[in-house]
Amino acid sequence: MTGLSARRVAKLKARAKQDVEEGQLPACQYALARHGEVLAQETLGEAPSDARFSIWSTTKPVFSSLVWQLMGEGKLDPLAPVVDLWPEFGAHGKDGVTLEHLLLFTSGFPEAVLDHDTIFDRAARVRQMEQWVPAFEPGTAYGYHGFSAHYVMAELVERVTGTDHRTALRERILEPLGLDRLELGVPEDRQGDLQAVVGAGEPSTLEEVKALLGVHSLPSEVTEAINASAGHASVRPEAQLIELQRPDLVAFGIPGASGVSDAASLALFYQHLLHDPKRVWDPEVRRDVTTNVRNTFTVTPFDIIANRTRGLELQGDDPTHLHRAGGGGATPQTFGHNGAAGQVSWADPVSGLSFVYLTNGCDRNDVRVVRRCRDLSAAAVACAA
Repeated sequence: MTGLSARRVAKLKARAKQDVEEGQLPACQYALARHGEVLAQETLGEAPSDARFSIWSTTKPVFSSLVWQLMGEGKLDPLAPVVDLWPEFGAHGKDGVTLEHLLLFTSGFPEAVLDHDTIFDRAARVRQMEQWVPAFEPGTAYGYHGFSAHYVMAELVERVTGTDHRTALRERILEPLGLDRLELGVPEDRQGDLQAVVGAGEPSTLEEVKALLGVHSLPSEVTEAINASAGHASVRPEAQLIELQRPDLVAFGIPGASGVSDAASLALFYQHLLHDPKRVWDPEVRRDVTTNVRNTFTVTPFDIIANRTRGLELQGDDPTHLHRAGGGGATPQTFGHNGAAGQVSWADPVSGLSFVYLTNGCDRNDVRVVRRCRDLSAAAVACAA
């Protein structure tokens, strides 16, 4: 465990183990990497040591890394309108949307989705995306694009490479990096090691949310949403995640949410972003996406600053940095992207450490999820001290 404190790694393990032993999560897996190597990794709970997990939105930087490569090759221009490659996409006021808008989540259609039953038909996907109507003018605000932006980028990838998004990602990024257990689009006959999502716990209370945010009152829309969840035991946030684990959807490889990996492979992916020994990305593009914040719009109702680059989130040092990758415990230069149900992934250029935490548990208590992510990130940071 050269380069890490064994005593502090033990503390990290104890914190991860706590949630499993208390019945809050069925299983979890973590990995710490430094100097291009995984130095600590473990699977805890009801999962085999070689388990893989759905990585949800931590998929986004992995897929974006393909877009970065194509930018460096001059095949995609971040400032060019999407309609330059796809004229019909401009319908309904989308003609001004650029690749940069997609990467920054400022495109204007954060809630747009595709029909899961026709998603396998490229022509059907294209028609649906052309009919999306922006909720705000592109480039004027931030809205978290959970699926939509990466669907559009996947189509752009196919148009400039002649290859579908899964194959392009595998051949251009994952295979050159030797990351065969990090995949987007896993065939159904190879999904046996994917851990099924399990719901646990009850929704956060008003008092828990106020304590987390350090406020005495909450906006009315937040209060109403929390009360609705607390009053209905049938409200289950894991329902969407279970839908996304449909074997056919995992095989399709939703570009912003359907990645499958173990913690070690994802931690190594971030090591490559730190050092790029294989020269997969243009050096200037890699420097830009890991350091240059281009989206500082705030998110209502708590005015949390987005602090996003073209595809990543930087922790930063502003008053809202606790809500971003690194959980406030790492250095301001830390970049990464967390995912649904408490997935954590980041790299700290100062210490050279990358950390990934994955779980198949969907804890319905959002406050506990946030605190868990912060605790784990802080414990991981300490391991390099």
